[in-house]
Amino acid sequence: MQMSDKKSWQKYGREWLDTLVVAFSVAFAFRAYFYEPFNIPTASMQPTLYGHHSMEGTEKTLWDSFPLSVLKWIWTGEHRVEIKAPVSGTVRAVPDGGGYAAVSIGLFDIGKLPVDAAQTLAGRFFRKGESVWKGTVKKGDFIFVNRWLWNFRRPRAGEVMIFSTAALAPSPDGMYTGPDGGRYMVQQNTHYIKRMKAVPGQKYRLEHPVPGRPAEVEMGEDEYFACGDNFMNSLDSRYWGAVPGEKLRGVASFVFWPFSEWRWIK
Repeated sequence: MQMSDKKSWQKYGREWLDTLVVAFSVAFAFRAYFYEPFNIPTASMQPTLYGHHSMEGTEKTLWDSFPLSVLKWIWTGEHRVEIKAPVSGTVRAVPDGGGYAAVSIGLFDIGKLPVDAAQTLAGRFFRKGESVWKGTVKKGDFIFVNRWLWNFRRPRAGEVMIFSTAALAPSPDGMYTGPDGGRYMVQQNTHYIKRMKAVPGQKYRLEHPVPGRPAEVEMGEDEYFACGDNFMNSLDSRYWGAVPGEKLRGVASFVFWPFSEWRWIK
């Protein structure tokens, strides 16, 4: 008797499972050892890299209507937002630490906006049905972080560095006074992106020193000084000191999304 060449669904299932396991293993290895994706949440590296931000007052166009709005978002990372007050009251804005803030009036959550927009609304009174905010919200840049380059050479001053904030230089109360006078906390167990201003053994005279902090620093062994390009909106080494080499994650390489913003990072 001749056997059938047909495969059972169990065999097909095992083959697909094997393929998926291999594909995920390759993807995770690529991410861990070569290029890791990273999203820019805040404005600390503008104009080199943009975090989540807004453009108030933009009017609705044909591209803001479905389904063209989907294509617009895929290409530019932009979508239009219009928020109206569900009740009369004063706006509260609570930053989530990721570049956005939860906006509410009374007991009503009315949405999330980038911090730059939310800060302009906090404390303002609106009547029921009144327009609270309308405009365009744009996602922050998505970049690839080069994880292998520093295995072959030492980090260089001027490179855009990504580093871990785990247990990074906490102040006695965990808070620092930022450039705008507000009190801010270094977010723990996440990653920051800044420009490397000085490497081990280098002296660096700060272009934008902050009151009460040194105007010149010298890096010790395995220490790196990290500053945001947008010095007026960056909590960085000027406040909490050098970054230990063990915290370094990689060097920013390329903006891969939004597609309209493709570019090498310098």
